[in-house]
Amino acid sequence: MLDICGLPPEKFRTICSSIDKLDKQSFEQIRKEMEEEKGLTVEAADKIGTFVKERGHPLELLSKLKQEGSKFLENEGSLVALNELESLFKVLEKSKCIDKVVFDLSLARGLDYYTGVIFEAVFKGNTQVGNVGSIAAGGRYDNFIGMFGTKKVPAVGVSLGIERVFPIMEQLHKDQATQDTETEVLVAILR
Repeated sequence: MLDICGLPPEKFRTICSSIDKLDKQSFEQIRKEMEEEKGLTVEAADKIGTFVKERGHPLELLSKLKQEGSKFLENEGSLVALNELESLFKVLEKSKCIDKVVFDLSLARGLDYYTGVIFEAVFKGNTQVGNVGSIAAGGRYDNFIGMFGTKKVPAVGVSLGIERVFPIMEQLHKDQATQDTETEVLVAILR
């Protein structure tokens, strides 16, 4: 996406750190930072703005990005990414959990070490804890494990923010009488 916007490779990391603030700041504040502090062109900032505002149902947004004339179809890396996302979204649809997923083009955490899809989990329930933000996050990182060994190992990882989950659990426990619950777990191996 950033390649399509004309972002020079050497600015990738710093612009991603700006985009990552969109959950706390307006795009106009981010745009000003990208242009004035990080030296991004007005044209590139405008293009980034059109993309990072996109979020929605995974298959609907994917369809929009794959429409005829889309810049994503003209870029080899983007085309590969869209096809991989389509595979993921179809699995989520078959698993009947696609409606719990939002495809968000502004998610930019860890893109300096993640090599593929990134994701985060956000608590959407009602508690008095307030807005806790993401409670888990992760992604695909093909090159990270190889830094500590001799061979390249493709991997996907996730971390759980225990310090964010415990207050939610404590509040929910106070709000609900103890009851039996059923836990659903999905273990999938895709080839």
